Amino acid sequence: MGVMERVKAPAVKQRAAKIAPVELPLDSILQGDCVEMMRSLPAASVDMIFADPPYNLQLGGDLHRPDGSQVDAVDDEWDKFDSLATYDRFTHAWLKEAKRILKPNGSIWVIGSYHNIFRVGTALQDNGYWILNDIVWRKANPMPNFKGTRFTNAHETLIWASMGEKSRYTFNYRAMKTLNDELQMRSDWLIPICGGQERLKKGGTKVHPTQKPEALLYRILLACSNPGDVVLDPFFGTGTTGAVAKRLGRHFIGIEREDDYIEAALERIEMALPLDESAVKTMMAPKAATRVAFGTLVECGMIAPGSVLTDTKRRWKATVRVDGSLDCEGQPAGSIHKVGAGVQGAPSCNGWTFWHIDTGKELRVIDAVRQDWLLANEA
Repeated sequence: MGVMERVKAPAVKQRAAKIAPVELPLDSILQGDCVEMMRSLPAASVDMIFADPPYNLQLGGDLHRPDGSQVDAVDDEWDKFDSLATYDRFTHAWLKEAKRILKPNGSIWVIGSYHNIFRVGTALQDNGYWILNDIVWRKANPMPNFKGTRFTNAHETLIWASMGEKSRYTFNYRAMKTLNDELQMRSDWLIPICGGQERLKKGGTKVHPTQKPEALLYRILLACSNPGDVVLDPFFGTGTTGAVAKRLGRHFIGIEREDDYIEAALERIEMALPLDESAVKTMMAPKAATRVAFGTLVECGMIAPGSVLTDTKRRWKATVRVDGSLDCEGQPAGSIHKVGAGVQGAPSCNGWTFWHIDTGKELRVIDAVRQDWLLANEA
């Protein structure tokens, strides 16, 4: 296609228009060759890229099930390349443009199968990307090997890479841990392939042969982008990236050549409902706890010098000195932790929970006094 077309996505009337070379077409689908379309985008303008490029499957002949029915395999022209060298040139070309438009702290995800992912990995490194992880997407319901000549191909591989070794890429570690029942998220993901109502069909036939499940994109976008970020998908297909980006409050830019895919993507994205803003807020890394010295409580008057601290059973008593140290009979002066350990003959002690102050009505643990200080002094 010689003229670049921009198709605005959901809730906006479909239209095609030329765009200025420096314009960032948020929440739109650009129709045309992915390399050409990426060249039209400003440098360092995209936060994350998810790419599902042609796998170059090189299938020979039809594949049939044991019952004689034909498997709806990938035999589209967009997946065919004359040679591995041609495929490599194509891969290097789009990865080069992807690197130009990614922000310095952006990252890229590329998915593939054994047919292409190793060549993609080499091309990523050749173009200066820094590989962070390879993720194995284990398909909970893979297609069986009908011929019985190989192992069932039950996974695909995703490569996650940053712009360089020292890039400060986004990784929402806490969100991933929360998503995984408070366990670190591993690099093998068990997710079903796209099926059921999620699988787009027209006239009983799949609209796209390799439509990815939304759950896969949900996890990737949640892990490596933030609300308001711009996510580019240079092989947009039927718009899985766009639909999930809309739900999670991210912007997207899609690039796609095929009219049928664009039409399906527009309809799909328009139906996607954004999540409530409060629901999009994820469990981020917990803020580092403010360190409060016991001496801080002394100098601000919350625990006055000369106050007497004791344990819950009143076995030991210690006097608070002006510098925050404790004076306890039979022990060298020291911190609340050191003196607490000394009186118990223990190797260590959490003085905040061991020592209490007598308020006249009750014994109050000094950690509660510390919490009072934090509430009064933290924004």
